Amino acid sequence: MNAAPPIPLIGAVEAGGTTFLLPTGTGPDDLREVERIPTTSPAETLRRCAEYFEAARAKHGPLAALGVGTFGPAGLDPAQPDWGFITTTPKPGWQQTDVAGYFHRSLGVPVAFDTDVNAAALGEWKWGAGRGCEVLLYLTVGTGIGGGVTFHGQPLHGLLHPEMGHIPIWKPTALAAFPGVCPWHGDCLEGLASGPAIAARWGRTASELPPEHEAWEVEAECLAAACAGFACTLSPHRIILGGGVMEAPGLLAKVQQKSATRLNGYLQHPAITQRMAEFITAPGLGNRAGILGSLALGMARATSRNQEPTSL
Repeated sequence: MNAAPPIPLIGAVEAGGTTFLLPTGTGPDDLREVERIPTTSPAETLRRCAEYFEAARAKHGPLAALGVGTFGPAGLDPAQPDWGFITTTPKPGWQQTDVAGYFHRSLGVPVAFDTDVNAAALGEWKWGAGRGCEVLLYLTVGTGIGGGVTFHGQPLHGLLHPEMGHIPIWKPTALAAFPGVCPWHGDCLEGLASGPAIAARWGRTASELPPEHEAWEVEAECLAAACAGFACTLSPHRIILGGGVMEAPGLLAKVQQKSATRLNGYLQHPAITQRMAEFITAPGLGNRAGILGSLALGMARATSRNQEPTSL
């Protein structure tokens, strides 16, 4: 009997505004190492990433592909000249940075490129709380708010990519006079419910607020309005809420309860009417959703036929 072919070694990049996380491995049970590189200038950060992967393949063997999940906005359409770029980000110095092209040229491997939240959604679909979900929504609530969607295991792209943190939502009374912190839209979802928005409205960071503080009821109202809206528009089989803000004790349960109240029985499906704690849930992969999702992007890229860098 012929031996099974070896599982290809994949490199991955979870590109964050503060830190780049660089896993190398073949799956969630085989991460050889995860390197952390501070996000400084594009030239320095990308060079250090490439140097790490050069050292990793000298140590572990050749890389079959590289998967990149990045902060955005990002160019995801392979027919457009900005494919693989971080585009109009507010991150100083990172506007119009060719990330995927840099890695393809410096490492000579196929590159998959997507948003960090699409990558996290893919990781949860493949290995986490989203397994078996034909339509899966992953929403991260932290320094910003972003959402990724997988449809039959493929990240959702459109004209650009989902920007779920920038939708308008119903505004709780306690935030009526609060203008929000989003530099583009003021009181969009991110402007009202992100970590910086919590700090601006209540004078303390989310980690400093006690569980009984009214801020958490208000936060849950904002997130429930978003979840109810996404439930009606995307009709996902599951909504996963991740990110640092969601680590607040009791917040997830509040969002579940308030989402049911806001839907008011309109969506008649047992997943919502009877199993809300499963319909809106925490990441199965915890804080590894992003790095494993980026690895999953690379795994899919390694098995595709076209060896030029492209999105999935």
